[in-house]
Amino acid sequence: MTPNVELPMELEPEKLLGKLAAEAGDAPVPGATWYAVKDTGDGLAYRIPVGALAKASHLTADLLVDGNRTVVFVLELREGEAGSAFGLSFSALNQCQARLRMPLEAVDQNRWAYEREGAWLKPRCLGDRVDLSRVDRMTITVTAKSDQPARFCLTPVTATAEEPERLTSPTLPAGPIIDKLGQSALHEWPEKSRSADEVTGRLKGQLDAAGSHQFPDGWSQWGGSKEIRFEATGFFRTDQDGGRWWLVDPDGCAFWSAGMDCVRVDTDAVCGGLETALEWLPEPEGEYREAHTHGFGRQRHINYLAANFIRAFGERWHEKWAQIALAELRRLGFNTVANWSEWQIARDADFPYVRPLDLRRGDTPRVFRDFPDVFHPEFEAEAADFAKQLEETRDDPAFIGYFLMNEPTWGFAKEIPAVGMLYNTPSCETRRALAEFLKKKHGTDSGLARAWGMDVKLAEVAEGEWKTNLPPAAETDLAEFSTVMVEKLFSTLSAACRKVDPNHLNLGARYYTVPPRWALDGMTSFDVFSVNGYQQRVRPELEELSAYVQRPVMIGEWHFGALDVGLPASGIGHVRDQKARGQAYRVYLEDAAAKPWCVGVHWFTLYDESALGRFDGENWNIGFLDVCNRPYELLGEAALASHGRLYEVATGETAPYDDEPEYLPLLFF
Repeated sequence: MTPNVELPMELEPEKLLGKLAAEAGDAPVPGATWYAVKDTGDGLAYRIPVGALAKASHLTADLLVDGNRTVVFVLELREGEAGSAFGLSFSALNQCQARLRMPLEAVDQNRWAYEREGAWLKPRCLGDRVDLSRVDRMTITVTAKSDQPARFCLTPVTATAEEPERLTSPTLPAGPIIDKLGQSALHEWPEKSRSADEVTGRLKGQLDAAGSHQFPDGWSQWGGSKEIRFEATGFFRTDQDGGRWWLVDPDGCAFWSAGMDCVRVDTDAVCGGLETALEWLPEPEGEYREAHTHGFGRQRHINYLAANFIRAFGERWHEKWAQIALAELRRLGFNTVANWSEWQIARDADFPYVRPLDLRRGDTPRVFRDFPDVFHPEFEAEAADFAKQLEETRDDPAFIGYFLMNEPTWGFAKEIPAVGMLYNTPSCETRRALAEFLKKKHGTDSGLARAWGMDVKLAEVAEGEWKTNLPPAAETDLAEFSTVMVEKLFSTLSAACRKVDPNHLNLGARYYTVPPRWALDGMTSFDVFSVNGYQQRVRPELEELSAYVQRPVMIGEWHFGALDVGLPASGIGHVRDQKARGQAYRVYLEDAAAKPWCVGVHWFTLYDESALGRFDGENWNIGFLDVCNRPYELLGEAALASHGRLYEVATGETAPYDDEPEYLPLLFF
């Protein structure tokens, strides 16, 4: 029974968790209390009248994180002391007021990511689906921080019936947080650019040197090894040599893909609602108009890297950027322009490249997160339209292949697709196909009821609102059908792509980790199996995966960052400094090259993310270049050293580099 609660309802913490300490004194955010953080796990605990959130639409609070390093939080809603728990992970820009505006619809787990708003960064759903009528407690805890002291202030959390107002004029206790060149104004480091003239001089020097950079001796025009030859087909393909998987370049040379993701003018940052946090925001019209972008979401964006190039080169700035960017890859020995890039500049330069395809253009309904209704009659047409993206590159020898998608969000869910569909989509063709699947397996309603150990009818599975908890026997059937869903998804897309483009490699779906068996069994239509791998080395279990699917493996993303160059967060991989980034690069890449089932690794990304935060709020030190196009020389020297001996390591002539740096606790969100 829902209690008689008036909204808005203000929630005050019942107790402090861990070593969190409340501090006296005024906070810069009205109504907020200062808290000092000692360790991860510190936080605040709240009690909520049972059912009080059932009629609310949002939870909201204002916060401000002190210092200049990232602190990551999780807000958790729980059904009783040991019940199901929903989590929302988020962070906030340092020294800038942020407003948490959590839609309570999120507890259905039908959406993984919500849009960052101003200084409130990267809200992501975790954990279980919960029933708001049963939720009686909440916690807000710190889940990641640097080794420096952390401090934040927070107002009471309020449950509201209506959507809270967005914050448009945040408090900035330290003044603007981004300088005129796009760098953090909250940090100092030795290599920080000091003037626009310095940046312009650097860019012009890089352009002058661009023509002198070439691939290492012994490499083909594509970046393959001239010493290891296969049949030339005019396109990239896969082959095996004595049990070792290779990519093969158009001229028949063995090719191992050392790739760079996001070869684009990639420091785009959300500035909507944060205009006062910037020392300089160029006018949206006139000379700097191309520095203003729309990016993802509904908010205004600014790109300071573009502004720095415009200042140096005027109207032809993008052409000059492309020359410098490709020259930088050659200088460092990268042979692949990898995912999320302006692949057109690679095509025009005959530089090997991959490209992502976009499944968000069709009208097929989604049944759980981004999983399409694959049995819907429109899905075949959507797949055919999806494949048309390949028409413009199907005859290009520099094109290695395509990714069908990236990190599908249904893969991040605790619930498998068939289960998520049952709870979130009352009517769809794939639910009806599930009912037919269960009918073939169990026969009648009574057969299904016996198998599942519950009172259930096939018609209830086929359509209607589903609220009933599922027993383990049901989970087994739904895992089998999730495999059917995954196979239908990828075989349909793969066949459509092969029809349009029979020449290039299907590089898979860039799963965020090693897929569970129910997903893996549906992923049989790829030429190369791609996963994103943010570990200290490539995952050893990928050897078993490669053998199981009988395909080579490619790592679509990996990186290491540090906190010594003006960014508040390191990225997913975390080491002490730029020298350690170079060591970590060499260990990872050469370990991967030595694996006979691995055919490439692609670093994420060419540029650091903006200190202001990209579309979702990430602001990580993960680039080979910063926002002022200054190379990280120690990282670059390490990469060049590894790339120069890449094929010797891959053939076993040389042992892989193994001087590990100190790996630090993860600091990302």
